[in-house]
Amino acid sequence: MCEDDRAGLGRRALFVTGAAAALTLGSVTFASGADNGRGTQTRTVRGTLPPGSPDFVYLPVEVPAGVREIKVSYTYDKPSVPAGTPGNALDIGMFDQRGTDLGGRGFRGWSGGARTEFFIRADDATPGYIPGPVRKGTWHIALGPYTVAPQGLPYEVTITLTYGEPGEAVEPAYPPDRAKGRGRAWYRGDCHLHSWYSDGRRTPAEIAALARAAGLDFINTSEHNTHSSHAHWADVAGDDLLIMLGEEVTTRNGHVVALGTDPGTFVDWRYRARDNRFGRFARQIRAAGGLVVPAHPHATCVGCNWKFGFGEADAVEVWNGPYTPDDEMALADWDSMLVASVRSATRSWIPAMGNSDAHRDPDPVGSPQTVVLADDLTREAIQEGIRAGRSYVAESKNVSLAFTVSGGRGQHAGIGGRLEVDRDTPVTVRLEASGAPRCTVRFVTDQGVLFTSAPLPVSGAGVVEWRTTPSYAAYVRAELRHETAAGPLPGALAAFTNPIFLGHR
Repeated sequence: MCEDDRAGLGRRALFVTGAAAALTLGSVTFASGADNGRGTQTRTVRGTLPPGSPDFVYLPVEVPAGVREIKVSYTYDKPSVPAGTPGNALDIGMFDQRGTDLGGRGFRGWSGGARTEFFIRADDATPGYIPGPVRKGTWHIALGPYTVAPQGLPYEVTITLTYGEPGEAVEPAYPPDRAKGRGRAWYRGDCHLHSWYSDGRRTPAEIAALARAAGLDFINTSEHNTHSSHAHWADVAGDDLLIMLGEEVTTRNGHVVALGTDPGTFVDWRYRARDNRFGRFARQIRAAGGLVVPAHPHATCVGCNWKFGFGEADAVEVWNGPYTPDDEMALADWDSMLVASVRSATRSWIPAMGNSDAHRDPDPVGSPQTVVLADDLTREAIQEGIRAGRSYVAESKNVSLAFTVSGGRGQHAGIGGRLEVDRDTPVTVRLEASGAPRCTVRFVTDQGVLFTSAPLPVSGAGVVEWRTTPSYAAYVRAELRHETAAGPLPGALAAFTNPIFLGHR
């Protein structure tokens, strides 16, 4: 074993990838090959990353010909830090001989901080990584110092090359773009889920079983910064469950769900808001047939708060997992965007959705879930329903809503639609609910909450009506809230709808 001590980042070089500064260390080299093209070779690199390190530190590895498998393991110190001070957290990934260019073809996998080792070979790879030939050239181990303690981040990386004939590559198979639907109907889905192909702990088969138990018709895969799971869902799809493919693009300035992209689509994440690169990758998501959905925009975890703005968003994830104060803040922020849209002649509105972001037991899949009115159970139809805002969000399969506004000469409109009547025409807002025992119904408009019902009966079913005019309310949306124990704050959501707009645009 050869050891190369690079404490203090000796022999470092600063370069630019896209607009984001990154650090490249000196190369790790191997002999031209092991004896008779067999056996293994190992190198170990040690160093320390100081506070203020760039987002990405690249360790070049010179890979000779004849390598069957490359394996990487790493460790790093986690010293004690004062309360409220971030400790050490170091992510890891890999790029092959095609390079580390932003949005380039060299990406071979990312496990973040979920694993301490990984391997890549032609016929297989660790979850999170892409199988394929280990070709001669300069590979790069990507280290991502997510947070660095005041004492610095000492690390050790070990690279092992195994020589020999490569295994036979496996042709990937992907789930179909359609399932057996019910024609134009309401379909339930969860579009933010994690398996063991990133930092989740469940297999695709386990997630699919939980999705079916939760009454879901569709799901979307959304692993952090990797598309490696795409080829592992075909066996668990079926006529009763549409599986769309995507990625949770996890930048240092917020996360975005690429929802329903073409199989094998990789979306780069190595940029911050100040780099002005997000628009390029939002366009890539749409070019690959996907939707751009900022996730948990007010989450409090490091790097989770959304800072790219919503100009590129097709929808926004307002409710993420168990309902918490940051979801309440996201809901209020989204409502403010609705208000701005109806008071502007040019600004369009952004639909809301909700997803579980489930990772492991006991995280429930399908809580919450987005219920979409779509023409069929296909990727394209579901995406169109989400994009148009023909949807509501429910805490479980037990909650069902029918929300309409009617007025004038028999006109009516549903969720995401517009009732085009004169400003002073009386209109009737009607909500039918089931599965929401003791919940109150609130009708929210651009003027705020204008109606709150008495609690629904313990059966959970009821009908609530309210009359207004377009001059009084430019839109109306519905919220179902659980009872509060005490205090002026509203209860946690049981469900909410996208708006219905009133009057002429």
